[in-house]
Amino acid sequence: MTTLFTSAELHRATALLASPPLVRLITEIDDNGAIPPRRLAGIISDLSRHHLCCAVETARTHGLVRSVPGVGLELTETGSALADLYDATARWARRHNRPQPVSDFTSRVRHTFDLLAASLATDALDGSRAETDLGGLCDLMLQWLAGNPQVTALPEPEPVA
Repeated sequence: MTTLFTSAELHRATALLASPPLVRLITEIDDNGAIPPRRLAGIISDLSRHHLCCAVETARTHGLVRSVPGVGLELTETGSALADLYDATARWARRHNRPQPVSDFTSRVRHTFDLLAASLATDALDGSRAETDLGGLCDLMLQWLAGNPQVTALPEPEPVA
């Protein structure tokens, strides 16, 4: 299944998905429901306005969130599935004391996504499926990516004039 993606696609996707602002946005909406646009900066106050805007734009571009008039920013089915992947990833990291015995949710997700990227990229390069202590997380990540190929797409290079 890993041969569906190149190493570069896997690294790009995991880096994008493990972006702290995106993790914060997705998990905040997942935990607490839709966020009215005017309250976004107040609810996620630990992010700069720039990082928050970038996270929202990234989430919209990849179909993770949508704006619902009168309700606010809410997760799509794809965004909800990503929130589930974040939860599974953080649980694995907590059980394995990664990156440290005491870590926050975002750090756990980032660290484990880095491990997943390395494991999946190795699998993609040699065409085999190495058994790792990551258990079923590789499978969960691959299933999510297979259902959301827009996240693995590398941007087209700008034509040179």
